[in-house]
Amino acid sequence: MVVDFFRGVYAIVAQVPPGKVITYGQIASFIGQPRAARQVGWAMWDAPPELNLPCHRVVNQAGAMSPPHIFGGEGRQRAMLEAEGVVFKANGCIDMARHKLKGLPDTKLHSIEQ
Repeated sequence: MVVDFFRGVYAIVAQVPPGKVITYGQIASFIGQPRAARQVGWAMWDAPPELNLPCHRVVNQAGAMSPPHIFGGEGRQRAMLEAEGVVFKANGCIDMARHKLKGLPDTKLHSIEQ
């Protein structure tokens, strides 16, 4: 069910600590749907603002930034990540070897209330 999938995505994103990033594909794998990275993107697009999720910590597998309109302007996502200590390479992508989340701090997926 789509609602349960979205809740699973939000539960995972809520656990990503400052200074770390997670990919759409990782999220999909963590919730048992390894081929659903695109659907994770749709869930992120639809994330309720009242959840205060660290959406800026979700990136593609290369560590590239989202389009400027997603976070309200050119460089905004990058600035948010840099403020948390995330380092970028010369090509503008995140140093994924250094900042990609290796596992979830809490492997239990807590439900997020509507």
